[in-house]
Amino acid sequence: MTGTEENLNEMLRMRREKLKELQEMGENPFIIEKYEYTHHSTTIKDNFEDLEGETVSVAGRLMAKRGHGKVSFMDLQDSEGKIQIFAKMDVLGEEAYKKLSYLDLGDIIGVRGEVFKTKTGEISIRAKEIILLTKSLQILPEKFHGLKDPDLRYRQRYVDLIVNPEVKNIFILRSKIIKAIREFLDNRGFLEVETPILNTIAGGANARPFITHHNTLDIDMYLRIANELYLKRLIVGGFEKVYEMGRMFRNEGMDYKHNPEFTSIELYQAYVDYEAMMEITEQIVAYAAEKALGTTKITYQGKEIDLTPPWRRMTMIDAIKEYTGVDFNQIDTDEEAIKVAKEMGLEITPDMKRGNVISEMFEEFCEKHLIQPTFITHHPVEVSPLAKRNPEDPRLTNRFEAFINSWEVANAFSELNDPIDQKERFLEQVRKRAAGDTEAHMMDTDFINALEVGLPPTGGLGIGIDRLVMLLTDQDSIRDVILFPTMKPIPNE
Repeated sequence: MTGTEENLNEMLRMRREKLKELQEMGENPFIIEKYEYTHHSTTIKDNFEDLEGETVSVAGRLMAKRGHGKVSFMDLQDSEGKIQIFAKMDVLGEEAYKKLSYLDLGDIIGVRGEVFKTKTGEISIRAKEIILLTKSLQILPEKFHGLKDPDLRYRQRYVDLIVNPEVKNIFILRSKIIKAIREFLDNRGFLEVETPILNTIAGGANARPFITHHNTLDIDMYLRIANELYLKRLIVGGFEKVYEMGRMFRNEGMDYKHNPEFTSIELYQAYVDYEAMMEITEQIVAYAAEKALGTTKITYQGKEIDLTPPWRRMTMIDAIKEYTGVDFNQIDTDEEAIKVAKEMGLEITPDMKRGNVISEMFEEFCEKHLIQPTFITHHPVEVSPLAKRNPEDPRLTNRFEAFINSWEVANAFSELNDPIDQKERFLEQVRKRAAGDTEAHMMDTDFINALEVGLPPTGGLGIGIDRLVMLLTDQDSIRDVILFPTMKPIPNE
């Protein structure tokens, strides 16, 4: 055992000893059930002129403690910020003042006292009463170094929030962004609904699901990868505008912009097309930025990005032509497309068609250039099994993806409502699945039945909430905008 470890163990032991002594004195903090505070720290500071000389009560965590004989100074941190506590033996009384020795950094205390300003001009509370509400038996990270290890920060988010106030601000902004999105849609007459998270069929996206087993029904079930197919069923049922924001689950890789459990929103509106979804997308993002940040011009990792509508619009084929010089309007056959793909160094798979090559070319050579908000439209039908075909070129779909900072942040299309076409595309997905593609769609006969009942012309949209929050809060990892990201457990020693 190192000297540092010995010191830590001794400090932990002392905290438990202090707790034991307090309990023996009949002052067990853990039996206290409530504390009535009157103000938060920031409220006191913001309203000092009105509160000076008034008696207030505050509650929070002890973050610093410095003593000078019969006078002590403490920093109390509550949910809004910090305020200095001025403790004087003459005011507290000798016995109560001595008991301050039982307080450690991290303890939660309640303080009643008078608002005043010290000689140095710091707004403080002159304590008349200090009550220990919770004894902290662990040691907070060292003051000046803090909790810096990202892995430990994510595992112990509760400590991260205590010692890194800027982290709390990120999640306050996240809440404001989500609230603004809901507000925008509610104001437009959309109805928020809830659909199943446990599904008997994993559908609505090309993704690998998490599989579980329902014992009573004795069937495998899937955590939802998307809520699309349920929401479209509601449009069939007569709802005109619906949305759902919630957790999705995909059993896939993890990186700086992917977490297996993530938040997205999907919305559907009857009697409109993908063009209407474009307008909603750019407006909803701008609205959220304005509400949360007060501006639509943001800086992400040093890059200036202007979210002000309207955003740039270009087809996928035009994007490929602009960034590679290859024009797929002049390439009609699968054979020609594959030849080009080989020349460009792309990996060729056995079932590759012209549409797959277009999609791969775009991902490989174009996405990285899309820093400013851009709508990429008219994806090939091969990679868009739920989107309506483009009437002028049935090989393409009336679909778009929205890109910001080279990331896809939204996906939308004029929804496919032809049940015959949809069944054929599902069957193609089933064939891919049988050939080993674990991300291909399953057959959903009930959804086909719903389309046969009749889905009106409909526009649908999905937005990745976590990526949007990353952009608006200038965070470089999705783990920094999810309170409790997925982590591999540490084995018990």
